Amino acid sequence: MANVTLIRPPVLVAKWAHTTPTCPPIGLAYVASSLVAAGHTVRVVDAVGEAPASRHPTGDPRFLSHGLSTAQIVARIPADSEVIGISIMFSHEWPLMRDICAAIRARFPAVPLVAGGEHITALPAFTLENCAAIDVCVLGEGEETMVELVAALTAGTPAQTAVAGTPALAAVAGTPALAEVAGLCRRGEGPTARRERLKALDDIPPPAWDLFPLEQYLDNGYGFGVNRGRSMPVLATRGCPYQCTFCSNPTMWGPRWLARDARKVFVEMMEYKAKYRIDNFDFYDLTAIVKKDWIVRFTDLVRESRQRFTWQLPSGTRSEAIDADVSRRLYESGCRNMSYAPESGSPAVLTRIKKKIKLSAMLTSMGDSVRAGINCKANIILGFPGETHGEVRQTLWFCVRMALAGVHDMSISPFSPYPGSELFEDMRAAGRIPDLTDAYFFSLAAYTDITTTTSCSEHISDKALGRYRLWGMLLFYAVLYLGRPWRLVRTIRNVFSDQQESRLEMSLRDLVVRLRTPSTRTR
Repeated sequence: MANVTLIRPPVLVAKWAHTTPTCPPIGLAYVASSLVAAGHTVRVVDAVGEAPASRHPTGDPRFLSHGLSTAQIVARIPADSEVIGISIMFSHEWPLMRDICAAIRARFPAVPLVAGGEHITALPAFTLENCAAIDVCVLGEGEETMVELVAALTAGTPAQTAVAGTPALAAVAGTPALAEVAGLCRRGEGPTARRERLKALDDIPPPAWDLFPLEQYLDNGYGFGVNRGRSMPVLATRGCPYQCTFCSNPTMWGPRWLARDARKVFVEMMEYKAKYRIDNFDFYDLTAIVKKDWIVRFTDLVRESRQRFTWQLPSGTRSEAIDADVSRRLYESGCRNMSYAPESGSPAVLTRIKKKIKLSAMLTSMGDSVRAGINCKANIILGFPGETHGEVRQTLWFCVRMALAGVHDMSISPFSPYPGSELFEDMRAAGRIPDLTDAYFFSLAAYTDITTTTSCSEHISDKALGRYRLWGMLLFYAVLYLGRPWRLVRTIRNVFSDQQESRLEMSLRDLVVRLRTPSTRTR
């Protein structure tokens, strides 16, 4: 058995970002639990959870690193670590992650360094080429792959020494060679066989939260959703059955949507509620509500239990299964916040990006949810390749219609060609992303930066798209607050309180806190 150290690195956030992803890393917690179940000793360095209020300069004045500094991370890695794993989720953070990996390698020249996450899955060959510190990449779901990989890496004395001086990525005779571990990309060897998706989701050990500084998140109101008290992450489903061209889900998960048993999800939530005094649950699912019978079953369990708590769907969900009946059930079971993902108000754009929705049905579902008492947010994206001024104006009109329907909140983000998405591959093939430079990766953070807008449309300039983005937000909130002035009063009150009710309130609160907190110079 091996001593494994898992690292959740800091998050890179634009100084004027409207959101900061300070939330417990549920994916890494699942990997940790699988390794523990396999008999390994697992230690975790959670750079965000151990220092959630720390801010550090990054060398680029537009960005701050939130969490432990690079030196602090390296210092916390146990000296007896036999395998080090690092989670790298978001591509806009890659320049910072590469520097952290290099610092880890400098202190641990003979310990295998394994990287996994969405960025790694999207660009494994580039990662290995661009960062000599990383030995092997884990692609897709990491639980089974990490267990087999650690067994292969630590089965005995390496059979040979790699050129860079790091351990050879092969095991001694009698143990599985890395070539036999599905779901990897190895330096100099390329990818192994693709690993099939995990199907028996209920058999995966629950997240090993005892290894993480969970109380730091709970006590300070950090989470994926709106701050409604001590919030615990939950994952009820995996994957998404849709093929939107701007999303990296098809690369990371594939097109299959799988759900856990509704009762087991509820039992897990009740265990967390009792153990950690939980007030609210954030569902981290990509697309939680696909089948109506599943959500009806889950909400019935909650309602029949008479347990009191709130829960949220912060990711943009589909609307097909959310009608008036489901909306009522959601509210009665404690659901207080839900995000919809129309993305565009232009039928032509929706067709091009393979977003298979009907805008009229989306508006109907939003109205049903608002009337049921749920705080609803909508996600809009502008500046897709090929998008025209007329199509953007259609989207702005749809924003007005959402405000009239009573939607509480909306974000407008410029399209970012994220690695792993179909549009990224199309733009690369067309030469529109010629080099994967640090400037390119930093540009991907524009979707959260309220001061920077980059257009990927050939028809719309950056400045014009920035104006559309501003006008869309102003139109939405002007119509919303003119029609419902009491909401404006509530928003102002909640920004300066300990709990918020909407993503807008949480974003404004987060921005106020960040501007009040000076950054340190520790690297």
